[in-house]
Order: sequence, then C-alpha cells, then structure tokens
Amino acid sequence: MTERLDVAGLQRRLARFAAARDWEQYHTPKNLAAALSVEASELVEIFQWLTPEQSQQVMRDPDTAHRVADEVADVLAYLLQFCEVLGIDALAALAAKIERNEERFPAPEGP
Repeated sequence: MTERLDVAGLQRRLARFAAARDWEQYHTPKNLAAALSVEASELVEIFQWLTPEQSQQVMRDPDTAHRVADEVADVLAYLLQFCEVLGIDALAALAAKIERNEERFPAPEGP
C-alpha cells in the first residue's frame, strides 16, 4: 500500500501500524517523548567521537549512511506520533517558530 508522503499520511500509517499491534496503550505523551529522546540519542551516538570533518562525510559510507537514515526515520516517527497524540500540527508549529525566530534574530543589514 503506497500513500502520498505527507505528514498527515505518515501519521495515519503510523497509527494503523500501532493499532494493528495494540500499541496505542503505550503511546502516551510521556512515553513518546522518552522514545523520541532515546532515538535522538542513538543518532547522536553515531557522531559522538567523530571530528567535525568526519561527521560531514558520514553519508559516504553505505553502512553508516544506512544507520543515520534509520535513526532519522525513528526520530521522525516518534515525533509525528507525539504530535498526533497531542493534536499538534508539526508543520504549522515549525512555521510559527521560524517566524518568531526571524523576528527575534533579524538578519544583519547589508552594506
């Protein structure tokens, strides 16, 4: 089954996946926030002892690139599930945050 790759479609797919396994009972905001933190830490672990230069090259190694992509997917999955449970529109929240940051940290004026 192929769905359009958009936030709402991915959230529906994740919800169906969890429902089919009776996992919704575990998908509380607290548990999802904890899982999100764990997955983000697993992403950090890949880069932990790399130099800045090495970290910029990780996607050149197929095994490491696969690990990075998997951890990014895990982080995104938990974030989308977290947003779904709390009724947060992730894209609207991001757009609002960018707007606040643009006001808070204006770009320097040109010469």
